Amino acid sequence: MSPSADVSSQNDDPTAPLTAEIMALLSKVSERFEPDDHEMKQWMMQNFGNPTLSELLQDMTIMGLRVLDAVGQLEPVNGITISKQYRIPKGSVSKTTRRLITKKLISQESLPNNKKEILFRLTPLGKQLFEAHRSFDRQMEKGFLRFLQSYQPDELRFMVRLLKDLTEVSFLKS
Repeated sequence: MSPSADVSSQNDDPTAPLTAEIMALLSKVSERFEPDDHEMKQWMMQNFGNPTLSELLQDMTIMGLRVLDAVGQLEPVNGITISKQYRIPKGSVSKTTRRLITKKLISQESLPNNKKEILFRLTPLGKQLFEAHRSFDRQMEKGFLRFLQSYQPDELRFMVRLLKDLTEVSFLKS
């Protein structure tokens, strides 16, 4: 089928405006699930009055918080496990853990029988930031659940079906 034939068939398709709107809205929805960096830091500073945490948050990256969260959930953990379970490139994990060590948010230790393998743990300050980040995540989840409560069971069932289908479909196969 030629590109012009494809365009003309779209013009005859009554669902085309709806699918175009869905595509645009999907982009906006994905942005909403990744909270604005500033919004997240602001919430954490307001809800955890520790000035040291506030100072650390000023130059903390989303990647730094993701790796800190991984260490907090899996500790003691090595970089390879963080990379695999959180789908973060190994180089990014390595670079980020070095920064977190410098900020005294995590510590590293070698196994007595294997000096090459390094395990990471949260420091007391890292635990505070980890808990602040977890609280933020719980607050986001509560807000999302409140949002979903405005829908009827049939609408929620449709959303479940749609989301399941989205996870199983290949958009590359015709």
